[in-house]
Amino acid sequence: MYFFLTNFSFLEIFYISTTAPRMLADFLSKNKTISFYGCAAQLYCVLLLAGTEFYILATMAYDRYNAICHPLLYTVIMNKMACIQLVAGSWTIGATNALIHTTFTFTLPFCGSHKLNSFFCDVPVLLKLACKDTWLNELIVFIFGGGMTVGSLIFTIISYVKIISTILNIHSTSGRKKAFSTCTSHLIVVTIFYGSVFFMYLRPKSSYGKDEDKLVGIMYTIVTPLLNPFIYSLRNKEFKIAVKKILKRIVVTLNH
Repeated sequence: MYFFLTNFSFLEIFYISTTAPRMLADFLSKNKTISFYGCAAQLYCVLLLAGTEFYILATMAYDRYNAICHPLLYTVIMNKMACIQLVAGSWTIGATNALIHTTFTFTLPFCGSHKLNSFFCDVPVLLKLACKDTWLNELIVFIFGGGMTVGSLIFTIISYVKIISTILNIHSTSGRKKAFSTCTSHLIVVTIFYGSVFFMYLRPKSSYGKDEDKLVGIMYTIVTPLLNPFIYSLRNKEFKIAVKKILKRIVVTLNH
């Protein structure tokens, strides 16, 4: 579990670093511009990290499934090599998906206004600026992006259906509570991330470029990576004990 959480943490650091620093710089600058190749690089990185996150989350669900449904075989199934292969596979899928979307998006001709109605370069925003029919790009978003997203979601759902059915067969109340507590944080993260991404990408071009899209973009590129450490940490017993000790020390120091 901690191996996947470590990878997930590094992924989130890189993810938020592709958008937040540039957005903060634009707040302080009058000249809010980004080069063509800079925009392409940012789009690729965002898609790479978002696509990888889908499958890291699915892998974490599979890890919880084996821990709860096959506890005696857990160390055999989730050995070091299996964990490395699952993480490497997630990055490979994310990189392939990002390359496809970036290539097809930046082969479009952009004319007229080059003003992006967003704080970062994203596929829906860029398709809005294209001066030719983008039906092929929209089809690619639905087939590759939708297929990748739905595929990882189905994998996650299957894992949790089996987890829940196993938990319901546990006769001990404390056993059920402990099993559910190991999955709650992950389910919260999955719900927030998948919900915002589905809303952003799986819809027709006519609905792109609205002001509420900026809020949705902030949700899955900034707010979600910001909340994830708190969601996972505050559900961790050892973390709670450590925080209580620190607070006690602060209180004692202030009293002296």
